[in-house]
Amino acid sequence: MADEPGSAAPRGRDEEAVSRFVERFAAEMTEAGMQRMAARVFASLLADDDGSMTSADLGGRLRISPAAVSGAVNHLTRARMVGRERDPGSRRDRYRLHDGIWHAAFAHRDQVLTRWERTLREGARSLGEDTPAGARLVETAEFFAFMQAELIGILDRWHESRGTAG
Repeated sequence: MADEPGSAAPRGRDEEAVSRFVERFAAEMTEAGMQRMAARVFASLLADDDGSMTSADLGGRLRISPAAVSGAVNHLTRARMVGRERDPGSRRDRYRLHDGIWHAAFAHRDQVLTRWERTLREGARSLGEDTPAGARLVETAEFFAFMQAELIGILDRWHESRGTAG
C-alpha cells in the first residue's frame, strides 16, 4: 500500500515532517476561519503526491473517525475545494483536490462577494442610505465591489503568468 497513489505512507518520505506540515498549515487555515477538521483534511490532500485519498487513508493519517472525515469532506466539497470520485471497480469514494484549487476557491469567493454586495446595497436602501448604518452598508458594498474587480484582475493575471486560459 505504501507505493499506491493516495496511500497514507509513501516510501522515502519523512512522515513526521509531513505530519508537522499538515498540522501547521491546517492551524494557519483554521486561524483564518476554516473549520479545523476540514483544514486538516485539506492539508493532508495537499501534501499527498496524488492529491487524492480515501476516507480510510485520511482517517489513518490524521487519526480521526470516519464521521470526522465525512464532515470535513462535506465542508470542502461545498466550498468546491475537493471532489468526490469512485475508485475504478470499487465502492469506495476517493477525495481529490481540484486542479487549479486556489483559482477555483478564489473564483468562488468572487461569487460570494457579488451576493454580499447585492445584499448590502438592498440593506442600505432599506435602512436609508443617508443614515449612519445605511452609509456604513454602502461603504461596505463599495469595498466588496472594489475587491471583486481586483480579484477578477488578479485571477486573469495569474492565468497569464501561468500561460493558461481563464
